Amino acid sequence: MMLPSALEKAIYGVYATTAVHLADKHGVFGFLITQEAPTGKIATALGLDEETLDRLLVLLDSFGVIEQNEHGAYFVSAEMAPFVDPRSPRSVGGFLSHVMNSTVGRLPQLDDYLTAGKSAVDAALPAPFDVMYRTPKLTEEFLAAMWQLTYDVSRELVPMAGLTGVRHLVDIGGASGPFCVAALEATPGLQATVYELPEVGPYVAGTVEKYGLQGRLDFAAGDFHRDEFPPTECVAFGYILSGWTDEIGLELLRKAYRACADGGRALVMDRLFDDDRRGPLPTAVMNLSMHVEAKGRHRTAAEYIGLLESAGFVDCEVHRSTQDKQLVIGHKR
Repeated sequence: MMLPSALEKAIYGVYATTAVHLADKHGVFGFLITQEAPTGKIATALGLDEETLDRLLVLLDSFGVIEQNEHGAYFVSAEMAPFVDPRSPRSVGGFLSHVMNSTVGRLPQLDDYLTAGKSAVDAALPAPFDVMYRTPKLTEEFLAAMWQLTYDVSRELVPMAGLTGVRHLVDIGGASGPFCVAALEATPGLQATVYELPEVGPYVAGTVEKYGLQGRLDFAAGDFHRDEFPPTECVAFGYILSGWTDEIGLELLRKAYRACADGGRALVMDRLFDDDRRGPLPTAVMNLSMHVEAKGRHRTAAEYIGLLESAGFVDCEVHRSTQDKQLVIGHKR
């Protein structure tokens, strides 16, 4: 019996995710972007087992991730290439590595959450960022995932953020600096600070060196749960508030309000649910992921505006990109 298409893709999606991750990890996508090739040629060039590779390629073809020409050679379409090319700023490789090496191992917690509740189960587990930053390898993978999820869309969001004339911004939990880099590239005269846990400092230093941002991008170590934020004209939260409860999110926004100069602003950059909370799909997926990886949830634009206004911000605006990450702005009088 054939399954309904939606159910079929939902059930078999776990295999496709694994295949996409392995194809990225072992350079298959990078190879196919440069040339069309049959399984044997790919296996020889990359030193891979041909039978296993053939099964992965057949699956990826069935899902439409790659395609075959009339001669049986595989290739990556122009539409797909930006997302699987490891050299592209829109590549999903880093995000997939984080999902496969960290998130997937935590999904079984959902079973316990359903029967005992999240708070009871989490009481015996380490704090979220103690897991993500547990080892240098996990830290590097998490920061790579954040860069790939953030940098490209930030170049679209920065012009919407109204940074012309702003002299300084602080990115709270800014990872290795993807939003700051995008903002600095587009805004002459701007300086930026990444405010993050101490473990992230060396990665921000690497970003400064790579992008030649000496004197414009710096690092401030701190714990945003315990410490106040550095004074600034603009406080940015990218994929931060969705990791925490409304109560914690409101406290972070109140800290942002205190840190902002008069006339300053707060930028909330995150996935947004549609008003009816029936989608979009990436937001629904990451909403479930936040349940096991953090303590928060994804929200509608109206819910974020409510939090911003409760913290004292006014004249809130919503700006939507062509990607998954959107922007909500609150102003300080």
